[in-house]
Amino acid sequence: MKDERNAAIAVFLQALFKDRLEIWNPGSLPYGLTIAKLKVPHSSMPANPLLAESMYLAGYIERMGTGTGDIIRQCYDWGLKEPEFIQEEVFKTVIWRTVQATVQATVQATVQATVQADEDLNLAASDFVKRVVLVLSSELKRSEIQGALDLKHRDNFVENYLTPSVESGYIEMKYQNNPNHPQQRYRLTPKGKKLKEALEKNN
Repeated sequence: MKDERNAAIAVFLQALFKDRLEIWNPGSLPYGLTIAKLKVPHSSMPANPLLAESMYLAGYIERMGTGTGDIIRQCYDWGLKEPEFIQEEVFKTVIWRTVQATVQATVQATVQATVQADEDLNLAASDFVKRVVLVLSSELKRSEIQGALDLKHRDNFVENYLTPSVESGYIEMKYQNNPNHPQQRYRLTPKGKKLKEALEKNN
């Protein structure tokens, strides 16, 4: 009996989208049964009477073709619009989600993507680079950034903090074509601004 039930379930395939659930199988409606008749009380027309009888005796189905009616009724009970029954190359049932659930799913996916992007930024940046990004709120000289970080040794600051921040694309020079410009300043790039927002959000 268990094998027969599994065999019956196996022919049904499903796909879940953000606005609907689609369930289909590679078959067609029995002769004389139409989409319109599925929406009103109708007699059962099983393609495999022996299997249907076994399923009925096991308590999994009814004899009177109530399945589609139950689907429609339960959709109404849950505040969903009427499901669709479609006969093409395969027979398909489409159950629509509520507008609120669709919007909620979209918002949740957007939030999750944003959080993941923030986490990726955090993982990509070293602790030294993060410290540089956090102290940059405007265009600052090299000495001003070093002072804000309370670092005494210039070579250490340039090698471990400033250069990695520039090379990884989190900050940039104001005069990029002239690194030794007397008025050289450093500022956050769009990538650096995103990292700073993520760091401040997590603090």
